[in-house]
Amino acid sequence: MFFLKMISRSFSRQFKRRLLIAVTVCLSATVSVAMLGVVFDVGDKLNAELSTYGSNIVVQPKSDAVVSDLYNTGDSAGSASGSSSGSDGVSTSDGSAAADSADPTAFLKESDAQKIKTIFWAFNITNFAPELNIHADAGCVGSGAGPAGSAGTAGASGAAASAAKCKATNVPIVGTWFAKTLHMDSGESTVAGMNGMRSWWKINGTWPKDDSEQAMVGSALAAKLGVNVGDSVTLDKTIAVGADDNTNGGTGKTGKSSTERNRVKVKIVGIFDSGDSDNSAIYMPSIAAQTLANLPNSIDKIEVKALTTPDNDLARKASKNPNALTQDEWETWYCTAYPSSIAYQIEEVLPGAVAKQVRQVAALQGDVLNKTQAVMVLMTVLSLVAAAIAVANLMAASIGERGSELALLKAIGATDGAVSRLMLAETAVISLVGAIAGALLGSGVAQIVGHVVFGSGITMRPMVFVLVFVLLAVTVLVASLSSIRAILGLRPAEVLHGR
Repeated sequence: MFFLKMISRSFSRQFKRRLLIAVTVCLSATVSVAMLGVVFDVGDKLNAELSTYGSNIVVQPKSDAVVSDLYNTGDSAGSASGSSSGSDGVSTSDGSAAADSADPTAFLKESDAQKIKTIFWAFNITNFAPELNIHADAGCVGSGAGPAGSAGTAGASGAAASAAKCKATNVPIVGTWFAKTLHMDSGESTVAGMNGMRSWWKINGTWPKDDSEQAMVGSALAAKLGVNVGDSVTLDKTIAVGADDNTNGGTGKTGKSSTERNRVKVKIVGIFDSGDSDNSAIYMPSIAAQTLANLPNSIDKIEVKALTTPDNDLARKASKNPNALTQDEWETWYCTAYPSSIAYQIEEVLPGAVAKQVRQVAALQGDVLNKTQAVMVLMTVLSLVAAAIAVANLMAASIGERGSELALLKAIGATDGAVSRLMLAETAVISLVGAIAGALLGSGVAQIVGHVVFGSGITMRPMVFVLVFVLLAVTVLVASLSSIRAILGLRPAEVLHGR
């Protein structure tokens, strides 16, 4: 009872000093809770933020993936043909202009694309879009459709085909989905397409409708063709037709083949500015591109946007060779949303496909996340150090003002331990009040940071509060003991005279 009365009297006698300690602890708790709350949630926020800038997983036919690995051309996504050049022949960072102008030779089935939403991490896949990347001549007038002669010879119809005048040749064409509604076997439905994959594009007009003869053209190509929204563009493409098998440009058993000129007319409903080589491309529904290239139900790439967990040592080990994992490592990896884990599961449902994470996006995510967390942890540590210094100074000043009281306590027989416990109890009570107030304020600050920076709230985890309270307890204890040591071992007269 006497102990509690001494604590309550110290608050009334040194109210301003105690209030300063509470405010100091409150501010430190506010900063610590806010920063650590953001640290524990920044991974998901940053991943969602980066996912708005395109796909982070690319699915290709296995043969194309092998070629990409051999010539180090694979790993990027988001541009026409994956590495397409403009009609001026300028190559991008993914390969040479010669490689860019070539049409794909290996394909996946477009009808299989929706199987991506059947994997274990289906809900982490926020969007995807299959692509057929081809090249064609644009802005053509005159005759051009129909047979163009047999292999090695040029017939009369071939002359007619060459008579077609085109404003741009070898233009990258991307046949894809824009906002296609898919009905899954489970009874659920989802919408997939470029509308959500290219959110940063600046568009004049609208997105094309799927299964239509509409298209959107890049700003650079639109200027070259002299077209605006509402105009029509004629696309011509020369395709090979086998004598015995005229499907997908095949060659018949006789070894003879012919070529013919396919023509598709599309209406321009939108002009986009992508800020990259896509400005020289045309995006159109996949069915129209397949008709133009005579490649029914064919795609050569699928871009996938997925919410993933940043790579760690386990994910990097698994990406090199999943078979090298132990059983426990395998289960942990497979049941965690690493990019390599999601890619592996996509390969399981798409026969003949290879899924790869876009390394640039994964590396950027991990690097930015580590730096962001390091800065926030450093701010938390600095706030705790500042709190420790402030509490130590306030405790020292408080002890100096209470010299006569402490001398009287020691004179009547109080031990150093009893005096220390009294001082610690007083500081602990006021620090607890400050810490609780700071925790509540810190939660509010974290939500403000989340909405201002990421556009959504921060999920506060209980471990954040536990960690902050433990750190503050240790900080205040160390600061208090450093001040209390000044009175331990001194005789009452020495305490009274401040020696």
